Amino acid sequence: MSINISWIKPEDLVTHELRQRAEEGLDISAYRQHWEQLVNAGGDTGTMRAAAKQLLAKLSRLRAPATLEENEPSGWEEIQSKCPERPSEADIVFSDPDSLYDRIYGGWLGRSAGCLLGKPVEKISREGIREILTSNQTWPLSDYITARGIPEELLRRYPWNRHSGKESLRENIVCMTEDDDMNYPMINLWVLENYGRDFRSEDVAEAWLTLMPVLACFTAERVAYLNSLALLSPPQTALVNNPYREWIGAQIRADIWGWVCPGDPRRAAALAWRDARLSHVRNGIYGEMFFAALIAAAFRLDDPAQLLLEGLQYIPPGSRLAHAVSFVIDLHRREKVFEAAVDQIYRRFGHYHWVHTINNAALVAAALLYGKGDFETTICSVVMGGWDTDSNGATAGSVLGTLLGARRLPGKWIDPLNDRIRSSLKGFDNSAVSSLAQRTVRQIKD
Repeated sequence: MSINISWIKPEDLVTHELRQRAEEGLDISAYRQHWEQLVNAGGDTGTMRAAAKQLLAKLSRLRAPATLEENEPSGWEEIQSKCPERPSEADIVFSDPDSLYDRIYGGWLGRSAGCLLGKPVEKISREGIREILTSNQTWPLSDYITARGIPEELLRRYPWNRHSGKESLRENIVCMTEDDDMNYPMINLWVLENYGRDFRSEDVAEAWLTLMPVLACFTAERVAYLNSLALLSPPQTALVNNPYREWIGAQIRADIWGWVCPGDPRRAAALAWRDARLSHVRNGIYGEMFFAALIAAAFRLDDPAQLLLEGLQYIPPGSRLAHAVSFVIDLHRREKVFEAAVDQIYRRFGHYHWVHTINNAALVAAALLYGKGDFETTICSVVMGGWDTDSNGATAGSVLGTLLGARRLPGKWIDPLNDRIRSSLKGFDNSAVSSLAQRTVRQIKD
């Protein structure tokens, strides 16, 4: 019997690669038909994996359309050539030394609370989330999710996330549970502490291999991890056998770069690019750059609409991600009801995988706009919107936590964390969130 490890099996890779190539604008109908015929023939595992590897090799040789190459480059200089010229700005100097710490601590806490809120229902559809919460009168959300009052039949139909989902329920919370969405700000903090701001993408790879168990990362990160073990270097680590190269993995690694560049979104975007290119291309890279720039800007700006516009200055305007965020900004001007806006977002972007960058970034953008700077409304809205609930809750919570600061975050969301976070990273388990914030402040340099 063969070992069954998700996200890296050739037969899974080829299915996602067919979808990825179609999203890039290629006609892959003949390849898809060939693969479907092989699947229907029902060969044994060895035969199917050999066939999948052959098909992956053929798909890897296809050239993306010229318009895609033009509008969505992955190289730093090429990305910069598409964006307005924006000089780096000096980091904000806070007259009160505690203010900077408060904002960064707020970011860490906000990210934790939003992630914890979305964690039990990750992988459950938007419709399923509503059905669950309606059954125990907790729709719309206004607190951490609870299992109390939910019929057993629904709990069987919609099991909680197997990765600490039960531990993330309101009645069981004692800290921020282990989650990849929280591991990445910690691992990137370690990168800064050990390599400084001049770190290379290869240094990030070394940090992953040193600190992170391979099965603690997923999708593009798991592929890039294995490619690094095979001694490939970026950008090849992001390209070889990686159909997840535009999924959400890089976007959830954005926060630390914004926190250590307070008020300087361009520098934050540059750091994010160096991190993202290890595992992602195109919109996968832009997702991390966009939110890193947005979080850096949150130290200067306090209006979510302005933050979104600022983040757009650092990604190619012709990219699908830029179009998606712009669509949401325009939608907010026309549609006043959040749920109705989410319906339109699903109609427009629902063809993407539930952990793709573009659809999830659009949903976070909508929650930020409709939340109007209110922490609870923002994180609850984005989680009720479905798709990658814990990642989106984490990102939305981080933006609002950074904007508001720890002192202004509601106790009902922050107190249950007990200032403690679990982690699968070497040396980080049972960290104090306040200590991580203090360490982050120490990485801010002129």
